[in-house]
Amino acid sequence: MIDEEPQMETLLQGATRLFAALGYDSTTLRQIYDALGIDPVSVGFTGDKRDLYLAVIERAYRIECEAMTPAIRGLVIGDAAEASAGVHTIVDRYLDFCVAHPEFPALWIHRWLYDAADLTGLERQFSQPLIIMTTRVLEQSMSAGFISEGVDLEYCVWTLVWCVHGFVQGGVLDGEGERVGPDSVEELARFRKHLHLLTQRVLALPE
Repeated sequence: MIDEEPQMETLLQGATRLFAALGYDSTTLRQIYDALGIDPVSVGFTGDKRDLYLAVIERAYRIECEAMTPAIRGLVIGDAAEASAGVHTIVDRYLDFCVAHPEFPALWIHRWLYDAADLTGLERQFSQPLIIMTTRVLEQSMSAGFISEGVDLEYCVWTLVWCVHGFVQGGVLDGEGERVGPDSVEELARFRKHLHLLTQRVLALPE
């Protein structure tokens, strides 16, 4: 199992990078230990690969909640302008979070491709809660008349997730056919503008 001591952070960070790069199924504990140059026992880890992966997912979820929850719960719906600004704040916060932690979207993309398929229920526990929280906040804005009726809010939130994960991990092709992504300041700004416009149009938010 995982010993919740500060020295475990090095192991969890390293395991996150390997699981994000190779996927759970293609990563071994020996690869992680060799890459970090550590003895697992010395940092308090006595579990198996499954235990380590679960600890990685739990850590990723905790960090994401710390980043996103204030923006989601801080959405003000006093008037249309405040509701619109709050939604755009959520969009910016999520994009900035994923750019700062590209390994976290990579973990979930691997799972979308059926990596670690034998570990069930992780989405329900560590992904769906934030989706539900965001959707319910948007429902309040819809009830107040600040979001267009008939919009599928859950799909809107998922569209944001899909777009951001895809851009952070895959980027886009430039005019020369070269792949560019969030490392390019110009491309990140261009994607951010597109994401805001997409959100505004789908939700029919005021300008």
